[in-house]
Amino acid sequence: MTEKVSLTIFPAILLALAAALPGAPAELPPAASEKVDFEKQVRPLFERCTACHGAALQINGLRLDRKKAAFEGGLSGPAIVPGDSANSRLIHMVAGFRVKSVMPPSGEPLTPQQIGLLRAWIDQGAAWPDDPVETTAAEPEKPKHWAFEPRTQPKPPAVEHSDWPHNPIDNFVLARLEADGLAPSPAADPLTLLRRLCLDLTGLPPTPEQIAAFQADSSPRAVARLIDGLLRSEAYGEKWAMHWLDQVRYADSDGYEKDDERPHAWRYRQWVIESLNADKPFDEFSIEQIAGDLLPHPTADQLVATGFHRNTLTNREGGVNKEQFRFEETVDRANTIGSVWLGLTVGCAQCHDHKFDPITQKDYYRFFAFVNNIEEELTPAPLPGERGAWLRTHAEYRARRQELLCAYDVPDLQPAWEEKVQYHGQNPGQDTAWDVNWDTLAKMTDGGEKYILIPADQRTELQADVVTDYFLRFYTQIVSRDEYNALGFGELRGKLERLERSYPQMSQARTVSELATPRPATVHVRGGWDRPGVAVTPGVPGFLPQIDKPNPTRLDMARWLFRDDNPLTARVLVNRVWQEYFGQGLVTTSDDFGTRSDAPSHPALLDWLAQDFIDSGWSLKHLHRTIVSSAAYQQASDARPELSEKDPDNRLLARQERLRLPAELIRDAALAAGGLLNLRVGGKSVKPPMPEGVASLSYAGGFDWTVPEGVDRYRRGLYIHFQRTVPYPMLSTFDATERTVAECSRERSNTPLQALNLLNDPVFVEAAQGLATRVLLESPAPDLDVRLGVAYQLCLGRDPSAAERSRLERFYHDQMRVLDASPEIVGSLYPLQPEGYDRVAAAAWTGLSRVLLNTDEFMTRE
Repeated sequence: MTEKVSLTIFPAILLALAAALPGAPAELPPAASEKVDFEKQVRPLFERCTACHGAALQINGLRLDRKKAAFEGGLSGPAIVPGDSANSRLIHMVAGFRVKSVMPPSGEPLTPQQIGLLRAWIDQGAAWPDDPVETTAAEPEKPKHWAFEPRTQPKPPAVEHSDWPHNPIDNFVLARLEADGLAPSPAADPLTLLRRLCLDLTGLPPTPEQIAAFQADSSPRAVARLIDGLLRSEAYGEKWAMHWLDQVRYADSDGYEKDDERPHAWRYRQWVIESLNADKPFDEFSIEQIAGDLLPHPTADQLVATGFHRNTLTNREGGVNKEQFRFEETVDRANTIGSVWLGLTVGCAQCHDHKFDPITQKDYYRFFAFVNNIEEELTPAPLPGERGAWLRTHAEYRARRQELLCAYDVPDLQPAWEEKVQYHGQNPGQDTAWDVNWDTLAKMTDGGEKYILIPADQRTELQADVVTDYFLRFYTQIVSRDEYNALGFGELRGKLERLERSYPQMSQARTVSELATPRPATVHVRGGWDRPGVAVTPGVPGFLPQIDKPNPTRLDMARWLFRDDNPLTARVLVNRVWQEYFGQGLVTTSDDFGTRSDAPSHPALLDWLAQDFIDSGWSLKHLHRTIVSSAAYQQASDARPELSEKDPDNRLLARQERLRLPAELIRDAALAAGGLLNLRVGGKSVKPPMPEGVASLSYAGGFDWTVPEGVDRYRRGLYIHFQRTVPYPMLSTFDATERTVAECSRERSNTPLQALNLLNDPVFVEAAQGLATRVLLESPAPDLDVRLGVAYQLCLGRDPSAAERSRLERFYHDQMRVLDASPEIVGSLYPLQPEGYDRVAAAAWTGLSRVLLNTDEFMTRE
C-alpha cells in the first residue's frame, strides 16, 4: 500500500520541484495585446516544432502541422484550449511552466515576446485555416518544375542557314542563335580541333604521328575517323573514369583520423575503366554498381562493381560507435545515389523536410531504407591468369594451413572464444577487468563479429579465415602477455603469412551484400542516428513515379532509375557530359536539378539528347560521338566583341569555350611531351614523388609514400594514390576534388601556386628535361628553327608563329651565354648524361622547355 501511495504522489512532487527550480518561471509571460495573424506570426513558430511533431514523427502523439490534429492533442490531452492560453499545455511547454523540460528541446527557446504572441493567438480564439484536402496515394499532388515533368519528344527545328548543322544538336543551337540575332563562330582550324578532340576524349595531347596522319587525311570523313579511333582508345576509358570517380568519391584511403590505406580499392576503378572502354550501356553500368550483388547469379565483375558503395569514408578511430558510423555510411550512400543519378540534393531532407524541393523527411528515410541493409564484404575476384594457378595449388595450401592451425591448438581454443565474443558483443559486461577486456574485443573486431555470427559450417573460406585471423590477433586482449606468448600465436601468424605468400592467391575486391533479415527502417528525428521515429518502408520520393511493388529492393530502385517515366536520370547524365565539352551544362547547376536549379538554356535540346541517349541503348560512346561531331562543338573558341554584351557567359553557344585542363591531365600532358608518360592501363595506385614532409601533415602523423622505381612513377594522374587527409599536392593545387562527397563538377581557379608548381615540381622539371632530350634527338635537323618546330609540336600540337620563334630564339641564346659563363650550373639544370648531343645545349633547352610547359596554351584546351 505504501508503495502505491509513493508512486501516486511522485509526479506531483516532481512538478512542484520543477516549479521551484531557479530556471523555472513563476508565472507565464503576458499575452501580446495586438491582433495576431496565424500565417505570418504563428505558423513560423510551429515550424520549429514539426521535426518532432510533424507529418513524419509525432512524439507523444502530438502533431502541430495540421489544425485538426493539433486541437485533438496527444497522449497528454489537448495542447491548445481556444480562448484560454493560461490552461493550454502548449504554452506551459514552450514557457517551461510547471513542466520538467522546455520545448523545443534543442536550439534557441522561444522568447517571452514569441510566447506572448502564442498566448494572444489562443486567447483570441486560436483561428487557424482549415487543413488542405489530403491527396490520395494514387493521385499525389505533382509540383510544377521543368525537371520533374515528363521528357518531351522534340523535333529538330528548321533553321535559316541549313548548311551549318552537322547533326540535330546544331539545329537546336542555331535556331536559338538566329532568334537572338547572332551567328555561330567559324569552325576551329584543323590542328586546334585535333588537339581539342584528343584532350576531350582521351585526356592526352596528340602525338606527332597523330598530327601527321590527320594532316595527311584529306577525305570528308577525316574528323569522323579520328573520333572513332579516339573512342576505341583505352585512354578514353581512363579519361572519362576520372570524371566518374569524382562523382562517386573514389579514394585509396579511409579518411577520418587514421586514414588507413585501402589495398583493394583499385579494383573498382579498374572495373569503371574497363566498363567505359567496352561501352557498357549506362543503365547496366549503373545497376551493377548500385545492386550488382542482387542480380541473378552475379558474376565476379558485377560484385566488384558494388565497390561503389565502399567508397564511403571509414572511421576506425578508437571508441567509435559502430551503429552511429554505419548510419553515417548509409546516409552517404543514399545522398550519393540521389546526387549522381537524380541530380537532387536529397541529403537536405535528412533532418527535416527539404526547404525547396518536394522531398519530405519521410521520403528521405524511405529512400535511405534501400541501402540500409548493406553489409560490407571482401570477395575473391581473380584477375586474368590467377584462377588456373590458384586451382592447381589451393588444396595443398589449405591442407598445410590446417596443419599449422592444429599444431597450435587453434581448432580447440577458437570455438569457446567465438562464443564469448558473441555474448559480450550483445551483452556488455559490468566493468570488471575481465568483462572490459571481452567488451573491448567485441568492439575491436571491426566487422569480423558479423562472420562470427555465421555458424562455422556455413562460412565461406574467406569468412572462416577472417574469423581465425581475428582470433589470433585479439586473443591477447583476454589473456596475459605471458600466456599469449606461451601459446605461440605471434609465431603462428608469421608462419601463416609466409605460407600464404608462397602459394598463388586470388585477388580480392571490396564489395557489398544484402542482409537476409532487413534492419528496421524509420524516420530519424532531426537526422539523429540514435533517435528512431515512425517506421517506414523502402520507397522513392513521392513526387516522382512510384515503384508499384510491395517492399521494393535496392535492385528495384536501381532499375527504377532507368524507367522511361523517370524524368531525371537521362537528363542529368547528358547534362554532365555536355558540361565537360562546353565548360558548363545546358543546366549550369549540374548537381542540382531541383526547384532552385537554373533553367536549361536549351530545354528542347536537353530532352532531345536525353531521348537520343536512351534510344541508343544508353550508349555513352554514342553520346560522346554525337556531341563532338556537331558543328557547335567544332566552333572556334575565339572571343567576339558582339558576344561580350549579348551573351557574356556563352549560354547561347555562339562559340566554343577555352577550358583549363583538369589537374591530372596537365601532369599527363607534361609527361607525354617529355616522352616519359607510362601508358600502361589499369592496376594498382602509384605514389609519384611528393614534396618532403607532406605525408607528416596527416592526422595520423604520417603514412607510407614509397616512390616506385622506374617508369611506374610516370603513370597517368588517374592512378595517383589518393590519400584523403593529405591529397597529392599538385592535384589539389589544380582543383582536383577532395573525394569525400559526390562532386559533379570541378572548379577552375587561377593562382600563383599553379605557376610555381609547373616551374618547380619535380615531375615538371623531369618532364622539361625529357622534352629537351626529345628535341635534341628527334629533330630532323640540328638548327634552332627546326628544333623550335619540334618543341611546339610536342607541347602545343602546332608550329610557332614568326613572333614566337623570334622571342624564343633570343631566350635560347641568352640561356646559352649564361650557361657558358657559369658551367657549374649546367649539371643542376640537366643532370642526365647526354649521348650524341651537347650537355650545355640540353640545359638551355631544358630552360626553354620549362617556358613552354608553363604557357597558358599548354594547360588549356582551346
